[in-house]
Amino acid sequence: MKTFGILFLLSLVGTCASPRYSERVENIKNNITVIDSAEVERYSETITADELKRLLYSFASEEFQGRKTGEPGQRQASEFLKSYYIDQGIKSPFGGDNYFQGISKSYFPDDIGASENVLAYIEGSEKPNEILVLSAHLDHEGIEDGEVFYGADDNGSGTVVLLEIAEAFKIASKNGHPPKRSILFTHFTAEELGKLGSEFYVQNPVFPLENTIANLNIDMIGRSDERHADNKDYIYIIGSDRHSKELHFTSEAIRDTYVDIDLDYKYNALNDRNHYYSRSDHYNFAREGVPVIFYFSGEHEDYGKSTDTPDKIDYELLTKRAKLIFATAWQIANQEQRVVLDENNVFLN
Repeated sequence: MKTFGILFLLSLVGTCASPRYSERVENIKNNITVIDSAEVERYSETITADELKRLLYSFASEEFQGRKTGEPGQRQASEFLKSYYIDQGIKSPFGGDNYFQGISKSYFPDDIGASENVLAYIEGSEKPNEILVLSAHLDHEGIEDGEVFYGADDNGSGTVVLLEIAEAFKIASKNGHPPKRSILFTHFTAEELGKLGSEFYVQNPVFPLENTIANLNIDMIGRSDERHADNKDYIYIIGSDRHSKELHFTSEAIRDTYVDIDLDYKYNALNDRNHYYSRSDHYNFAREGVPVIFYFSGEHEDYGKSTDTPDKIDYELLTKRAKLIFATAWQIANQEQRVVLDENNVFLN
């Protein structure tokens, strides 16, 4: 089995080195057309450090008791997200005031209670049946030995960025600039238990997976790691080229056009010892052939500890990263054609 895997990867390397393949890749890269739109910059400016900070100090507060899946604090956090979407006038994909995709207790390990994914939705104006999924997990570790694990970076940072991006798209829609494709904003539960909330979603999709054009997943983007002590203007990009070279080059083109930030691919390597590609919710979409990008800023000294608190987040940097993700989502939702899968693309875990 190991020998087959090595030979298979070597065959891929050989394929990628062929002139014909290289020409195809270069052709894809050269044909990326960025939407040069004043609206992108206009609505990205609605994402602010002050608002991200306000939201995160609420979401990663003692009130939600560390947001452990199936516990009362996690349910309160879900209600907080639901109330936010209702206040912003962003609809539920289920209709009415039901923003929860319920998951029964039987789906989880024996000591975990029932839980829910939180979903909100903006319908596309021209191609509503094509769905872009933006995601961030809402859960964390709860309370251990009397200490609240606040999870400000993991994953309060991704959660509040998703809220601000949703608001930016809603403001654009109100002003006559709705996305051409529909956008589903998903807050998954039970990521800390093994990505079970997103697993449940792909097994029970609200919209058909074949209509899901991409998943942009946000998990821990509020801090910096030791590798970037001297240059914090970065974000790790993971998985962008696994299914679609077009998505990968689109991501780079958006950075070049709108946001001055380094896209770091260190953890995108197939031999990454940390296996970050398989450690967050995008992975369940990738397994189903959906193109993905995982946005991540790396581990730090407070990762997995009760000291992961809102006062340690770099809010200006968080804002810059949020604007990059917003601009990328805008491009994917509004470009002429849906994201194109590579021919003979393969899922590599």
